[in-house]
Amino acid sequence: MPARNTDKVQVACPHCGHRQAESRAAISTNCRKCGQYFRVQEEAPAVPRPGAAAKPALDQRRITCFDCGTELEVAASAESTMCKRCSSYVDLKDYRIDSAVSKNFKTKGTFLIEPKGYVFNTEAVVEHAVIKGRFLGKLDARGTLTLHSSAQIKGSFTTAQLIIPEGNHFHWPETIRSRSADISGELVANLSASGTIYLRSTAHLFGDAEAGNIVVEAGAVVVGRLKIGAL
Repeated sequence: MPARNTDKVQVACPHCGHRQAESRAAISTNCRKCGQYFRVQEEAPAVPRPGAAAKPALDQRRITCFDCGTELEVAASAESTMCKRCSSYVDLKDYRIDSAVSKNFKTKGTFLIEPKGYVFNTEAVVEHAVIKGRFLGKLDARGTLTLHSSAQIKGSFTTAQLIIPEGNHFHWPETIRSRSADISGELVANLSASGTIYLRSTAHLFGDAEAGNIVVEAGAVVVGRLKIGAL
């Protein structure tokens, strides 16, 4: 017996709505219910083969190239990519440091130093940084920088958003400059932000703060001067 042709699609009659199976290559047919003639490829869109699994949409995230600033869209699970404009390699991996390490880092991922971790003689350019251990060098966190009580930093750091979590404290002898700040713990430092500083209800700020906008929740403690306005 000849093999049955299973390469079929379901089409709908435009006259009565009756659905029937037709060859995927068919151009026209007659409705088996009302007998009317209709063109398959014009009147009825093809239906995927039975059992064909739809490809799931991949989670995406947007990043910018370190070198030329081009915005790129990459899979959330990707560990690296190439810039479509300048062809530069872009590291997307997360790094978790729980021992002594002396090397440079440049990643669009998260850079985490655990309490027993020590990164020294380094220049680190990262998307997000979480510091619980020791850091000696120059740190540039393009996204967020989260500082815990156990953090020990010698050198310099910059960030778009400074975060002090609730129950943690941090002291810095110089003015900390960022685009914004979210303080839920205790910060002993002067703070300057071009955007908004959020002082949560559990925040304790010992120092002067200036920003484009300052939000102080009920319960927050501020010992210092606040200056609000465009910087």
